[in-house]
Amino acid sequence: MNECRAPQNADEFQQYYQLRWQVLRKPWQQPLGSEQDELEQQAFHRIIISPKQQILAVARLHLTSQHQAQIRYMAVAEQAQGQGYGKQIICALEQLAEELGVKEISLNAREHALGFYQSMNYQSHGFSHLLYQQIKHFNMSKQLPKDDNDYSNLANALQQTWHKTIAMSKAMNVEVCYFDGKKIQTSSDLIFNKNLHNTMFAGSIYTLATLTGWGWVYTQVSLENIQADIVLADANIRYHAPIKGVAIARTSVEQVVGSALKLRESAKTRFKINVEVLCGEQLVASFQGVYFAIAA
Repeated sequence: MNECRAPQNADEFQQYYQLRWQVLRKPWQQPLGSEQDELEQQAFHRIIISPKQQILAVARLHLTSQHQAQIRYMAVAEQAQGQGYGKQIICALEQLAEELGVKEISLNAREHALGFYQSMNYQSHGFSHLLYQQIKHFNMSKQLPKDDNDYSNLANALQQTWHKTIAMSKAMNVEVCYFDGKKIQTSSDLIFNKNLHNTMFAGSIYTLATLTGWGWVYTQVSLENIQADIVLADANIRYHAPIKGVAIARTSVEQVVGSALKLRESAKTRFKINVEVLCGEQLVASFQGVYFAIAA
């Protein structure tokens, strides 16, 4: 069965860029390399790959702000066209965007693709630009539905608690992008948190990671209907790469040691939490925090 996922190794990335070039650049005599840009390291890449490891379709999503994203470089191999792969990969990117807290997706569609995107509820805003003095592009956008699930009220309560009680979180506009009981993802404002190098301030990265771990404990004690104070007892962070785009912090049940249930037997319980901070799909910081939940 075909898979829709991110490229996983150098060979798949080579095929990914090769297909981009063959469909989007080669017919207009553009050189290899013209199918890439400076945002590749900040982006989310998706492929549809066959059981024989043949890449059938590609596309890319990158965050242009905390709540906006753009789709670029969507291409389907010639022999795979007309089989629904374009719709499949766009739907996958839209689902990903919703989990990243994106409210609006934009793209620049080639004239022949206008009908395809309109069938997926993208609205045209008119002519955008002419590529290689030949290919008309039109600006299009789509509003994404609010990601509501059984845990949305709890995620909203956590975010309001941050903003009411921790001034820095409100200034940074730290938000819960996604929470489903097993995983939590957060983001913060792109512009406010930049330093003089136009990358994310290390203190903002640390704060985002710290609050993500704190937020995990908050959700767990809330789900058990337990009143508790949450404190950070120890923490360390490793910075792997500068963050030029929007940062996403995440943790999940697999990255946590500790349970809120222990508060039913003891006055406090300990959580050891690993938080990953990413820019696109690149791991840019690793945080480990020890938190205590103390029964109120």
